[in-house]
Amino acid sequence: MSQPFTNENIDLERLPAFESISFAKPHPAYWKVIAISLLLWLLILGASITILCLLDPQIFAQISYIASAYVVLAIALFLIYRASFKKRGYALREKDLIYKSGLIAETTTIVPLNRIQHVALNEGLISRMFKLGKLQVYTAGGQSGHLGIAGIEIEKAKQIKEILLKKLDQIENETIA
Repeated sequence: MSQPFTNENIDLERLPAFESISFAKPHPAYWKVIAISLLLWLLILGASITILCLLDPQIFAQISYIASAYVVLAIALFLIYRASFKKRGYALREKDLIYKSGLIAETTTIVPLNRIQHVALNEGLISRMFKLGKLQVYTAGGQSGHLGIAGIEIEKAKQIKEILLKKLDQIENETIA
């Protein structure tokens, strides 16, 4: 016999508040990874602008404006990335994984553990030099539910990955039973 359909209101005051959670921050060395990556990007941009200026005399005539704009862009990018770096955080709880980021528009992503399908650990070239990695969590919710947490020490990322995989096995075994 099936249960009768009900659709009761939820008391919003009784919902758990994720804002009170203590978030773990990316490793401080991750700022160096961001800065090096940004410097490499700016070097490529600067080299491209230089080549363009050398090839076209009309553009070269505007070199002081171009150089000023380049310096302002570089400073602005470093300030924005630094402020954004300080706003990042993650938390692993009993039933979910939370990640927050963003400077102007703060984004908080909460992934229930029972929606996780796959967990991967990625190490970029620069990140590997600082023994840091990026934990990739893939969900059943499609592309929008995927989560990437960068700047975690490799050993800690491996531990979190193992914890998540054990919890996934536990959830799967509960579902089968």
